[in-house]
Amino acid sequence: MLVHEGAERNAIIDRRLGCSLAAVAGAVNAAGFLAVGYYSANMTGNVSALASGLHEGHMELVLSCCGLILAFVAGAVLSALLVNTGRRRHLPSIYARSILLEACLLGLLGGVDLLLSAQPRGPMLAYGLSFLMGLQNATVTRISGARVRTTHMTGMLTDVGLELADWLEALFRPVDPTRRAGTRERLGLHAAIALSFTLGGIAGAFLYGWWSGLFFLLMAGLLACLALPGALSREQIPNHEPAPAPATSGPEA
Repeated sequence: MLVHEGAERNAIIDRRLGCSLAAVAGAVNAAGFLAVGYYSANMTGNVSALASGLHEGHMELVLSCCGLILAFVAGAVLSALLVNTGRRRHLPSIYARSILLEACLLGLLGGVDLLLSAQPRGPMLAYGLSFLMGLQNATVTRISGARVRTTHMTGMLTDVGLELADWLEALFRPVDPTRRAGTRERLGLHAAIALSFTLGGIAGAFLYGWWSGLFFLLMAGLLACLALPGALSREQIPNHEPAPAPATSGPEA
């Protein structure tokens, strides 16, 4: 699920990947809010809070939101650099290794939550979790060809609404069966991802309330279990560069 890409992927692989990582993202997002008062995956809310802070003159809030946004973007940048480098070198399982990196860093943040006092702990958790959400979302977006996003529920729910409208329309007018099947497949995928994020958030809120930083260690272990099979794979990344065009013969003498 973290090795195949492009035409080698199918709805089942995308659903497994999207649901599992969306559940982790929802759990981390909810736990992060309980820990530091910010949503690490909700960049729409952070941009809105930044604008409100500017209007009200709360510069501390403005700087905090700027830090969260920059951390999220930095995570996406790192993911893209890792994937691009891995693809150029035809390294196996570069996507799985990116998620494995996320697991290791999340484990470190769990240690931060358990061991440090409130003053350095808060900023490190807030910016660190946002960085990891950017890393995960960019990795999944790349491997799925933008069909799956695990932290961007606004886009997922928009897709659910669009596909639900197409499905309802197909009930009242003739539609090509292939198109109807594609609509049903996409609707199921995006609805399942949104539900997984929601259920993950509910679980994360309760479990973090009970276990505190140990919860981040648990999530790190879960991510590592998801990534290790792909990270240990020997499969090579195929070269998707276009083949050279065949030579054309010149005019006959």
